[in-house]
Formats: sequence, C-alpha cells, structure tokens
Amino acid sequence: MVLMGVAGCGKSTVGVTLAARLGAAYLDGDDLHPSANIEKMSRGVALTDEDRWPWLTRVGQVLIKPEGPLIVGCSALKRAYRDHILATTGAPVTFIHLAGTADVIKARMNDRKGHFMPAALLASQFAALEPPEMDENAIKVDIDRPLASIVDAIVAQLGGVENDK
Repeated sequence: MVLMGVAGCGKSTVGVTLAARLGAAYLDGDDLHPSANIEKMSRGVALTDEDRWPWLTRVGQVLIKPEGPLIVGCSALKRAYRDHILATTGAPVTFIHLAGTADVIKARMNDRKGHFMPAALLASQFAALEPPEMDENAIKVDIDRPLASIVDAIVAQLGGVENDK
C-alpha cells in the first residue's frame, strides 16, 4: 500500500497508526529521497519530475516482495508517478489518498517541527496533484477528522481486514 497526498496531509502519522492496526510495517518515503532532493526542498525549491523519478523507483523497489505487509508514505501526486511505482513493482499496489483542503493542511504544516518541507511549497504540491481516477486501485479518505476516524475509514474501505493482534 502507498499512503499518498500532498506534504502535510498526515502520511507519516496515519501510516504509523494504520500499520500498527493492520500488523504491517510502515516506511516513510521521505527516507528514500536522494540527499540532493532533500537539500533542494529544504531551500524551498520544488522538485521537478526529473528529480522525482529515481525516488519513485526506490519507492517501487521497496514494495517488491516485502517480508510482510508494508505501507509506504509517498506523495505520488501525479498519475504518471503512480504508474511508475506500479511498473517498478510489477504487482498491484493500493493507493490511499489522504485528501484535505489547503487550509487544513497548511495549518498542520505550520504546527509541525523539524521537517524539511516548508509550508511555502504547499501551493506547488496542490498544483501538481492529480487525484486518483476511477480506473486506479485507489481509495480516498478525508483527513479533516481525528486520527482514529481516518484510520477507521481506511480500514473500512480496505474491506475491514485487520490483524487479530
């Protein structure tokens, strides 16, 4: 599974909580970025598609035959990015789109500390966002609610499959 959405939508927070609920591992896609990408974003410069391809390849590679259930947080903003991840894995991937308004997400970004992605780049994230279409293996969850409710909504849309831990 890939938790997707613009910066600040809660991929890491939701990912850790969802993984615990499903008995899966969570991997933050930010940890897969080349250092040049992180340095660029830290300076407030939006990544180009060329910057993203190696990162998206790495995201797809970690999804190939994981040792157990795996959830990766990755913006996957454009359909071409999601298609690239799918082509790299060569297997089905469920995309979970954490969707929210720019106001909700900007407030969250302004509250978080120690992240390299500045709120100033949020507009570029929304400009690039191509929400998943009906023919993609994706679900959409509104993030303007408490964390437990977000995770409940994801589990319900996944068919209620949970680990009985």
